[in-house]
Amino acid sequence: MVEYRVGIDLGGTNIVAGVVSHDTKKNEYEIIAKAECKTAIPRPEADVCDSMADVVKKAIRKAKLTMDDIAYIGIGVPGAVNPETRIVETSPNLFFKNWEVSKMMEERLNKYVKIENDANAAALGEFLAGSAKGCKNAVAVTLGTGVGGGIIIDGKIYSGSNFAGAELGHMVIVKDGKKCGCGRRGCWEAYASATALINQTKDAIVNEKAEFSYMLDAVDGDMNNVTGKTPWDAMLAGDSTGKEVIDNYISYLACGIVNVINIFQPDVLCIGGGVSKQGDNLLNPVRAIVEQERITKHNDKQTVICAATLGNDAGIIGAACL
Repeated sequence: MVEYRVGIDLGGTNIVAGVVSHDTKKNEYEIIAKAECKTAIPRPEADVCDSMADVVKKAIRKAKLTMDDIAYIGIGVPGAVNPETRIVETSPNLFFKNWEVSKMMEERLNKYVKIENDANAAALGEFLAGSAKGCKNAVAVTLGTGVGGGIIIDGKIYSGSNFAGAELGHMVIVKDGKKCGCGRRGCWEAYASATALINQTKDAIVNEKAEFSYMLDAVDGDMNNVTGKTPWDAMLAGDSTGKEVIDNYISYLACGIVNVINIFQPDVLCIGGGVSKQGDNLLNPVRAIVEQERITKHNDKQTVICAATLGNDAGIIGAACL
């Protein structure tokens, strides 16, 4: 028997909806159609819901299904999400508080809507169908507009008594450091997100003293064209400034990962989000730092650090399987 559900990954940059088929006999999950649009924050809650409803309908049409074929809809939302009341209590990256997103989406789609923190949804997706499949304990770190964390303990999502227990991006790694969207200073998110990497790249370009800037030339002299990929391309081309940006970024990323491993000791820690597409160029130096700094360096069993195999699809599958 095959069941169909829709998962929505609501990010600070993009909204992506996917129709997920679940083969209940084989216990396999597959995204059979997707649609997306820009989140275009800041804007009113109702407008964001309108966009989510539109991409859901487009994805269902692409799958050659109707709304009647869909069992229910799940949404992964960044921030403190209460799955019981189905209210987003706070979402710093979306600038919303006490958002009744499930109610608003049910009014638009006439389907039951479940919600979960987006990183928790991604962790669930990897646990069910990706790099953490078959594990008992796992952590998924998502590097995007912010730094998301999803924790699976004994096969279940851990989110704490107030549904915000997996906000790994908001642990401080630099006391009195850069200001974070949550209001604190020095959060991991302010140093290891894709947004942070872009800002670090722009700062490096501005502060370059050489007459020729490889990275500025690569973006045609327009700082608005800088992306999280810019410093990686520069480093791989032999540019020293690009390498310095990446070395610093990796040190911040690894610092947080060591903290997470020391606290949770998961079987697998998988890294997702756009930055994870760098593969071993990212993972190998992170692993090297973790090997030196983890508290369990002399233990036989170690946490496996790997890329999230589902990529950006993890959040869709996880949301669809809430």
